[in-house]
Amino acid sequence: MKKEWLRALPKVDEVLKHSKIEQLMNEYPRIAVIKSIRNSLDAFRQEILNDKLKEMVTLERVINRISLEIENSMNYSLQRVINGTGVILHTNLGRSLLSEKVIQHVSEIASGYSTLEYNAEAGERGLRYTHIERLIMDLTGAEGALVVNNNAAAVMLALSTVAYGKEVIVSRGELVEIGGSFRVPEVMKISGAQLVEVGTTNKTHYKDFKNAINAETGAILKVHTSNYRIVGFTQEVEVEELVKLSNEENIPVVMDLGSGTFLDLTEFGLSKEPTVLEQVNKGIDVLTFSGDKLLGGPQAGIIVGKKKYIDLIKKNQLTRALRVDKMTISALEATLLSYFDLEEAKETIPTLNMITQTYDQLVKRANCLYELIAYQSKVELIDGESQIGGGTYPIDRLKSVMLAINPLNASVDQFSYQLRMLKTPIISRISNERIILDIRTLLDQDFEYIAASINELLES
Repeated sequence: MKKEWLRALPKVDEVLKHSKIEQLMNEYPRIAVIKSIRNSLDAFRQEILNDKLKEMVTLERVINRISLEIENSMNYSLQRVINGTGVILHTNLGRSLLSEKVIQHVSEIASGYSTLEYNAEAGERGLRYTHIERLIMDLTGAEGALVVNNNAAAVMLALSTVAYGKEVIVSRGELVEIGGSFRVPEVMKISGAQLVEVGTTNKTHYKDFKNAINAETGAILKVHTSNYRIVGFTQEVEVEELVKLSNEENIPVVMDLGSGTFLDLTEFGLSKEPTVLEQVNKGIDVLTFSGDKLLGGPQAGIIVGKKKYIDLIKKNQLTRALRVDKMTISALEATLLSYFDLEEAKETIPTLNMITQTYDQLVKRANCLYELIAYQSKVELIDGESQIGGGTYPIDRLKSVMLAINPLNASVDQFSYQLRMLKTPIISRISNERIILDIRTLLDQDFEYIAASINELLES
């Protein structure tokens, strides 16, 4: 039977004569259509050989698969989704959303020529970093600033500059691993610095750092454990103590602040997270943090610190390899400008807006969405908790409001899959055999689409 079914598969030439394929040839590049034909026929052959088909394959069935294949192959792989998980800085979903002001500025810069490396006043070549350097310095109080493509790159570049071929002292309790299995020891190794571990996992003392310093010491590294917490019988050496030691020994202190925030978020129910300004004021020589976490901007690694070290970092040959493009610079510039009015920042920067929304505001928004649901007997509003995510605030939770859906006619796994397969996928989470959509991470402009999609799926 397999041989018979294989012989019955249409040939490429036969498929090419079909009217629907001729139509596809007019809509898509010929090479893409040919590739889809061959992929589809190969897939049917494998299914026949592996006994996965229950009936002989018809020409129409082949044509339908080819149509789906070509449409999928020519669609964007990177697509917009609706985040109903309640994780604000969802790494898998792109972390920070950009504000309308930022998007407008990026679009303007990306769609035309710009002064990326041009000084219009002098009529000569300029430096790309001047567009954001002064803004960062004004907001953080630092003597100098530089931006690279992410925080891991920022740490590597800083260590490569101040401690290449030398030892870098770091507490064992701060040898963190970030997303994608990237670890501080490996980043340090690539930088050309040699790791010297001191203390223990839960306790490190001032004397541990003091005793480890020798003629080969190039820097002290302090890593803020923003993506986990060690509690109980613990002790760490505070920044002020390390700065005092560095001044005595004339050894720079480099700090990986991780997520980095310009705002004190304790008034919104979150635990204390050191702000960039606070750490700079403590005298850190070089400080690095992310642009797309608590800052709420594009992916970037921001380096601030004392001028003599920032100037050295700028001259490092790795700086060019790690530099950011015009889109990142324009997005970061527009984001930073919002911080000169903190009320505007909390209102317009989506990450901050989601974090700072009150419970009452969430209830009001949740009711607006709920009223659009036709099958309210299968849906209810419940209280729940949101997460910050993105390697920040690992313990803290924010009280929120959830849309809880009981599909009834489908399993929660099936319903979750159906939501993900929508034209604009809706990403949910599952709890107590119900589909959960957290209002905090949903956008008001998506409410009608979300409601229409849920109504259609519940009706089927």
